[in-house]
Amino acid sequence: MEIGTLIKAARKNSGLTQEQAAEALDVSRQTLSNWENGKTYPDIISVITMSDLYSVSLDYLLKEETSMKQSYREYLEESTNTVKSKERNGKLLLILTTLAIWAVSLLCVGLVYVGADASGYSLIVIWMVLPVTFLITSIMVGKNNYFGRYMCTYPLGISIIYTLSSIATSAVSQNTISGSSVFWPSFMKLPIGLLVSFAGLGIGLLIRNKEMRTTKQK
Repeated sequence: MEIGTLIKAARKNSGLTQEQAAEALDVSRQTLSNWENGKTYPDIISVITMSDLYSVSLDYLLKEETSMKQSYREYLEESTNTVKSKERNGKLLLILTTLAIWAVSLLCVGLVYVGADASGYSLIVIWMVLPVTFLITSIMVGKNNYFGRYMCTYPLGISIIYTLSSIATSAVSQNTISGSSVFWPSFMKLPIGLLVSFAGLGIGLLIRNKEMRTTKQK
């Protein structure tokens, strides 16, 4: 027996219409109909949700008397690989975006602005642009659970590049004022970077937990 037939029977036994079930699963009625008619396969998250919604076991929906169809196994594997690929690309894009904003901002400090303009612009970059950027990217890391158990290493990386940002501003300031060519990172920015990034992770995790609770309540 195919999974479409099983989930259709489970829905009917639970006394739910397609419209009611589709709303609870947060999909369209047509999508649910395609699953039940075997035109498409539900993703594994939807199968788990249906197991709870219809009060049946996953073993009933996926295994029944014989092993699950190989085509569905392949679908789940492909779906899982797609999710992993999207997550990997999302993490890479987030890191590259963060570094790009950091590099471009500091490049502008050193090459575009001079004199008093440079000093004012460097303050905006150091105390506004970069902290806001780090806060937003940290929120995204927490919300999407990027890096898993290694998530706490992200604030460390953020604090390091934030600390190094003082080299560019020092270069502008010292070249403008004294002509000195010795530049040192400001280590006082290390705890600030950690604080901003951990705050962003906390906000992101709160958003993630709220979304998960909302999904369970549907």
